Amino acid sequence: MEALLHYVWKHRIFPLKQLHTTGGETLEVIDPGLLNNNAGPDFFNAKVRIGGTLWVGNIEIHLRSSDWQRHGHTGDDAYNNVILHVVEVADCEVVTADGKLLPQLQLPIPNSVRENYAQLCQTDDYPRCWRIVPQLQKLTVHSWMSALLAERLQERSERCLARLKAVEGDWERALFITLARNFGFGINGDAFETWARKFPLHAAAKHRDDAFQMESLFLGTAGLLEHEAIPASAQVAAETDNYLLRLRKEYSYLQHKFQLDEPARAGWRYLRLRPQNFPHLRLVQLAQLYHRGTAGLSTLLHATTREELHDAFETSATPYWQEHYLFGMPSTLSEKRLSAASRDLLIINTVCPILFAHGQAHNDEEEQERAVTLLEQLKPEQNFIIRQWQQCGLTVSTAADSQALIQLKREYCDRHDCLRCRFGYEYLKNHLDPSNVKR
Repeated sequence: MEALLHYVWKHRIFPLKQLHTTGGETLEVIDPGLLNNNAGPDFFNAKVRIGGTLWVGNIEIHLRSSDWQRHGHTGDDAYNNVILHVVEVADCEVVTADGKLLPQLQLPIPNSVRENYAQLCQTDDYPRCWRIVPQLQKLTVHSWMSALLAERLQERSERCLARLKAVEGDWERALFITLARNFGFGINGDAFETWARKFPLHAAAKHRDDAFQMESLFLGTAGLLEHEAIPASAQVAAETDNYLLRLRKEYSYLQHKFQLDEPARAGWRYLRLRPQNFPHLRLVQLAQLYHRGTAGLSTLLHATTREELHDAFETSATPYWQEHYLFGMPSTLSEKRLSAASRDLLIINTVCPILFAHGQAHNDEEEQERAVTLLEQLKPEQNFIIRQWQQCGLTVSTAADSQALIQLKREYCDRHDCLRCRFGYEYLKNHLDPSNVKR
């Protein structure tokens, strides 16, 4: 509940009357300060006027005054520059390590805020704040969504830059790893990234003009040419499959030529996967994309429209895979092209984060802005998270909106961090009558 008192202080939810310290002096809060999420006082650089004197310093907040001593602040020099102790219950006086008697403000948490917070914490609904959504002003929604999108891009940029550091500044390889991860389309993302980090790009570059060799190298290094990697239902038929035997022979040659290590177990998953997402097929599509050479760093960094990027990611399966999803298991003939929706996801999850990261690394604001512009050109993703917010009445028009809402779900809703959320702020400060709000 102390976090709720932090919230009341930060957002100045004060009684509608003159504030006084517990000692009877008038108190005016000019600036509540900046919230400190690390060790030390709770708010830095606050400004308050006590009895006519302006004080600038730090604020410490506790539910009870006695928590000051219980938390060891009495003998801690880091708290000597605290200018005000804010509490819900003032049950004793407090003194700093240098002997200063601290003024205290007894600040009650309004019942409406307490009740609304309890509703948010106790409900199993998602989103928990759904009742407030129809009442939100467009400016409030727009500003929070913009901030969430910036957070999302920053986090994804940091992951790209971490990959870049791991590969010693090789942007093409960092792009390859990021793109490979997103070819996992969720469930196989970790496996694809594990594979891509070890994939011998130097060897692939020497045979890039040969589509069959690319396919054997991609599948071979992923361990998907081995008997054990083939799902049990297909193993018997696969062992007499001539195409598999040709791929194995070609990979054996490439493995010997480049002294490649034995394939690592990447943990490929098939359960609850649609056949078009089987790792064999996705790796073949990725191999074809690499063979064509249309999705290199330069192309992706300079593309300005969805259409250009769709062309860059145009890829399909080779003839064998147009009639198979697994070795030895024929399927209905289909080109198995990468769908428009899949290409949109690759733009959202690969191009925009790489573009934003590259812009940050090179202090290029135009590249960072272009990442945002691309997201605004794309249709929103369709998943459980987006559908739930739409059902609440929130308009989701572009991928920029859907990315913002994914950030909101993962970094705020899932963590029950409503006190840092602007929608949560609106919920807490308003008295809502559930009987007047329908979902």
